[in-house]
Amino acid sequence: MNTQLKESKVTIKIPRPLYKHIQKLIEGSGFNSVTDFIVYVLRDVISIKKRADGEFDDLTREEVVNIREKLRNLGYL
Repeated sequence: MNTQLKESKVTIKIPRPLYKHIQKLIEGSGFNSVTDFIVYVLRDVISIKKRADGEFDDLTREEVVNIREKLRNLGYL
């Protein structure tokens, strides 16, 4: 696959009230932006689906540390 194509991004539109709600939710959480939070959530949803389907992606130690830090900042840990 072309590296440039692989690294390209697309725009996803969400309702403004949802965007504002997420902005408030992530304040002081360790997420740098609404986009970072949404990407994190979508990756998590995909990971859950893959596990349910018997597929597994191994996370690096750094990824696990980052996830735990973000969850702790959100008050989940």
